[in-house]
Amino acid sequence: MSAPTTTSRPLSTTEGFICGGLAACVAVTVSNPAEVAKTRMQLQGELAKQGGAKVYKNALDVIAKTWRNEGLRGIQRGLGPAYVYQILMNGSRLGFYEPIRAQCNHLIGASATDQIPLTSVFSGAASGMIGASLGNPFFLIKARMQAYSPVLPVGAQHYYKNSFDAFRNIWHAEKLRGLVRGVDAAALRTAMGSSVQLPTYNWTKNQLVTRNISGADSIWTFLASSTVSGLCVLTMMQPTDTVLTRMYNQPTIRTPDGRHIGTLYKNPIDCLWKTLKAEGPLGWYKGSTAHFLRIVPHTIVTLTANDIIVRLYKRVRDGHD
Repeated sequence: MSAPTTTSRPLSTTEGFICGGLAACVAVTVSNPAEVAKTRMQLQGELAKQGGAKVYKNALDVIAKTWRNEGLRGIQRGLGPAYVYQILMNGSRLGFYEPIRAQCNHLIGASATDQIPLTSVFSGAASGMIGASLGNPFFLIKARMQAYSPVLPVGAQHYYKNSFDAFRNIWHAEKLRGLVRGVDAAALRTAMGSSVQLPTYNWTKNQLVTRNISGADSIWTFLASSTVSGLCVLTMMQPTDTVLTRMYNQPTIRTPDGRHIGTLYKNPIDCLWKTLKAEGPLGWYKGSTAHFLRIVPHTIVTLTANDIIVRLYKRVRDGHD
């Protein structure tokens, strides 16, 4: 007589949030140097005709020059706030995605496990926007710290000793408004990326397994699904990612009524339009190579690590050998 099969209890929202955040922290340690390169490439020649003077030739040149002039600290600038942002951002994206999708499926009379494109895309976008809003102050600080270079600066320069110094300076100058600066661009960027990240990952993984191309627990299944997902995220997110970097990093001025406003852009749409007029459509895609070098390994490590962490956690939680 065979032993009865047991189905593992699904993760709670809190458990999913924590596992997703841990997975993202592993990933950002690997991808942060490419994020520094992407940020600086996006700011190079900002609103300059014909691209302006070039400090860096390409993404690899950014990493090489940063390493040579600033060392390990330079290529890992902004890693502290990046960890906090990733916990909030990907913890929300990975932790809230399934509960939101299950609820959406329930509302239309479908099973919680059904992979329905519309509810999957909506759930990805919604969970991403939650994470982007929670993590916005940390992404703002991260972007400014990564843009800063004492040797080869591009764009506006904001010098902070550390993350706490950044919070103190921004709060002293602009209060809460300064910490939520760019949140509209952050929500737009993340909604674009999140709307395709998990749906394409789950769809690819399902296709590989159901067509008997690869096993459900195979590391190759995780890697292939993550690669496809990363490429889709890159395609969807790049223009809004450039906008976000520029919105965060632009200098501000104090108005007579005490408000601080950006000197270059009013909002994300204004940034997209001004970039298009000054630099052409390719201006939206500045830093694409660096973004590719960041987003693909970051997505691979995040989603693969999340699957592994979730499986290990369930084994420990449920007392399985």
